Amino acid sequence: YHISFHNPQILFESFKKEYDNLEWNYDEENFKKWCDGKTGFPIVDAGMRQLKKEGWVHNRVRMITAMFLTKDLFIDWRLGEKFFAENLIDLDFASNNGGWQWSASTGVDAQPYFRIFNPYLQSKKFDPDGDYIRKYLPELKFLPDEFIHEPHNMSSADQQKYKVLIGKDYPSPIVDHKTAKEFVLKKFKELKEVN
Repeated sequence: YHISFHNPQILFESFKKEYDNLEWNYDEENFKKWCDGKTGFPIVDAGMRQLKKEGWVHNRVRMITAMFLTKDLFIDWRLGEKFFAENLIDLDFASNNGGWQWSASTGVDAQPYFRIFNPYLQSKKFDPDGDYIRKYLPELKFLPDEFIHEPHNMSSADQQKYKVLIGKDYPSPIVDHKTAKEFVLKKFKELKEVN
């Protein structure tokens, strides 16, 4: 609240002003897939579907979904902040803005830009048995634990066996996490060198 009161510009700008010069990706199709929980990353999709259905998600899921939007998709944090504001039943501007700027590495106590959540590792660490994923992604309900976090790794035979065709019943990942991470690190590093 203190930060919001003394820095009202954070409603529209990054707290760390140099990051307003980032050339965010404004891919409307990927943004819609993120909003609809159809990214092909189960923990992200489960979180987004819970948000739309119930208007609430745990803070860990808020961080995972926010960091996925800002780092894996490199989409402007302000779009995600607005979407959360429109869907959260417990909306608090200061917390929402702070969380989004933390995830995007643009805020006062931001996550350093080079620390980027791996959604697969977050999923395995915080939903090890896949219970959360299965609750909000019924199409993956009957997958065994070995595939619940990364269903795209199933062979064609396994997809047939478990009746989950990747790209049809559940989306293929819309980005490659490793490639996306390298891209965002390059963008932040280039901006740091200029400033």
